[in-house]
Amino acid sequence: MEQFLTAESLISLLTLVLMEVVLGIDNVIFVSIVMNRLPEEKRPAARRIWMFTGMAVRIILLLCIGYIVKAVHPLFHIGSHGFSLRDLIMLGGGLFLLIKTTLEIHHKLEGEEEQINIKNGNKPAASMLNVVGQIILIDTIFSFDSIITAVGLAKQVPVMIIAVVIAMIVMFLFAPRISDFIHKHPTLKMLALSFLVMVGAILIIEGWDADKAHDLHLKNYVYFAMAFSFGVEMLNMRVRKGSKPVELKEPKL
Repeated sequence: MEQFLTAESLISLLTLVLMEVVLGIDNVIFVSIVMNRLPEEKRPAARRIWMFTGMAVRIILLLCIGYIVKAVHPLFHIGSHGFSLRDLIMLGGGLFLLIKTTLEIHHKLEGEEEQINIKNGNKPAASMLNVVGQIILIDTIFSFDSIITAVGLAKQVPVMIIAVVIAMIVMFLFAPRISDFIHKHPTLKMLALSFLVMVGAILIIEGWDADKAHDLHLKNYVYFAMAFSFGVEMLNMRVRKGSKPVELKEPKL
């Protein structure tokens, strides 16, 4: 117990919690947007499933830390370029995020799918199982990336597990407020979707060449761009306070 109360362990714990929360911002944004396709009464249950599955996935990955470290070694080569399990997960996750976000933007602006379904008298395809499945999938991808980063910041697995649990609780507590705020302001929703497109592109770049992506600090540029755009939009909302925002199309369940 005393080894977890040392200054080094406490600094590692605080650093990991902050890192998990910061890296979890894109995860929270994705969850908030996808979860909005559920009826309001089902969202709390979906959030609880997200929190517990998120904790479970991260803890399992941490307990399998030895295998995860080996996951950066190439499984096969195409020409002189090798691809590891981590690379394949990043590439697949990036493509999934690009496709899902592009479709979400289309539905918000065009709404063809919802219109056709309503016209035919059928409910949209979104269901609890569908939404939770997407959340677990993207959460696993983000977890894999953050756990690999955590390995370099802490030496003790229990410290990493505690940090993951604390970070998930923080994200769970703030997720409803973030979701409500985003959905009340259509411009922020489109900015959030644009942000997810950039995150998807970064995942693909990391999957293709993780070392170069790390050297270029691409995530720093993306987070700066999102923070700057968010600041500009907050100023714009303040100037245009009282004006009626554009209504984006939403699925009617």
